[in-house]
Amino acid sequence: MASSLLGPPELRLPMATATNPPMGFTENNSATYLSSGNPCLDFFFHIVPDTPPQQVIARLSSAWDYHPLITLKLVCNLRGVRGTGKSNKEGFYAAALWLHKHHPKTLACNLKAIADFGYFKDMLEILYRLLEGPQARMIKKTEWNNRKESVLDPKPGRKKRKFTEEKEKARSLRLEKTVTKARKAFERYKRDPDYKFLHDRVSDFFAELLRSDMQYYNANELNKISLASKWCPTLDSSYDKATLMCESIARKVFPREEHVEYQNIEEAHYAYRVRDRLRKEVLVLSTRRFNCQRSLHDDNGPEVAELQWKRMVDDVAKQGKLANCMAICDVSGSMSGIPMEVSVALGLLISELSEEPWKGKLITFSEKPRLHRIKGESLISKTEFIERMHWGGSTNFQRVFDRILEVAVKGKLGEDQMIKRLFVFSDMEFDQASQNDWETDYKVIQKKFRRKGFQNVPEIVFWNLRDSLATPVPSDQKGVALVSGFSKNLVKLFLEGGGIVNPENVMQQAISGEEYQKLVVFD
Repeated sequence: MASSLLGPPELRLPMATATNPPMGFTENNSATYLSSGNPCLDFFFHIVPDTPPQQVIARLSSAWDYHPLITLKLVCNLRGVRGTGKSNKEGFYAAALWLHKHHPKTLACNLKAIADFGYFKDMLEILYRLLEGPQARMIKKTEWNNRKESVLDPKPGRKKRKFTEEKEKARSLRLEKTVTKARKAFERYKRDPDYKFLHDRVSDFFAELLRSDMQYYNANELNKISLASKWCPTLDSSYDKATLMCESIARKVFPREEHVEYQNIEEAHYAYRVRDRLRKEVLVLSTRRFNCQRSLHDDNGPEVAELQWKRMVDDVAKQGKLANCMAICDVSGSMSGIPMEVSVALGLLISELSEEPWKGKLITFSEKPRLHRIKGESLISKTEFIERMHWGGSTNFQRVFDRILEVAVKGKLGEDQMIKRLFVFSDMEFDQASQNDWETDYKVIQKKFRRKGFQNVPEIVFWNLRDSLATPVPSDQKGVALVSGFSKNLVKLFLEGGGIVNPENVMQQAISGEEYQKLVVFD
């Protein structure tokens, strides 16, 4: 007699509820949550540099419906570059374009606050992508690479003639594109009130700062000059051609009513003169303000990398210590590329910030995870040592904790010497952890530690480095944090201080800075 139908394993997953988020499987068939149960936390944990724009938008939309203000803060956290966030530029731009489409007043009216998280040029980039398309930069890069290849004629005798023809053709094409872009920007400004409002807020922002900077410049108070002159688009730059921003700024820096010489001339001549004056009088401000700084970034090589690394470690260390902490670096096959490089770098950072007996140690995990003491005196030698560690083809998360327990039991470590916090740098695609399909990996870890006599299970920071659906724990799981991205800035959340409450609490800490309090939802 034939057996009854069983169906795929997904049919036997428990029903999702507010306290029991939906479940599924990792790529390695380990039971996992597909959501933390909090859309804002899902956005905070799952958006990483390789997350596709459509996935960013989907999670952003869900998070906004759940809590608009927290979501706005998380969008800015994506961009934060000076210790305020994740430095995820592309994720931020995708989110900003969504904001303009669905909440244009909120984006435009928060420009000054948003500028504190990234760079002034972010405003120009948003306008540029609104006009040229979300993938404009990628398309432009492809076109540039194609042009470089096209000038390489395999027949030397024809090279000069072909180059001349290509040069003339390119000049004509550039002129045509310039006119097309200008017309597109002009028509969009006239017919789209939301775009016009954003454009005007951007030009207001630059004009206000530039007018103040001119006063500081004339008073020889160079230390008070802002970065506006550095990031203001130059005449006929890609930003200016696409957005007509130089004219808009110039009209506000040199308004007709404040300058007698402009009051009786034609509009076209006025626009030309103030644009030229902007170039001569304002954009030159950056020359005196920043020329001494450029030399700091001209050199490359191991010596510079070593100094930059040491400075970064010292800067973080000044803000606190990591007692009884250790990093677990995922170097499995699914982490290949940049995620693996970041895993190694962040793991090395944690090892150098930690105190004894765990200082200078980390674990790589694959089929056979090992505890390593990092050898080497320089950044290069330490990196090379880590690169020579065992590299596996899959991730067995449970064996990592088995190894930690073995070391602790063998060394007869007491509760006060045991690791208090583990940083797990991974893509969260763990192997099967338990014979019980419905028991998540973290619950298995808790049981193992208590069986060995350790009542306090280490706090765990799950640090996501690759786009994935896997979510290790729900939003209210005690003693766990869910963070993501390639930036060291989030390490500062875990320096000394109290213990980890739960993932939601850590997310709130990440967006609790003074700069976040300036953000307001308008629509």
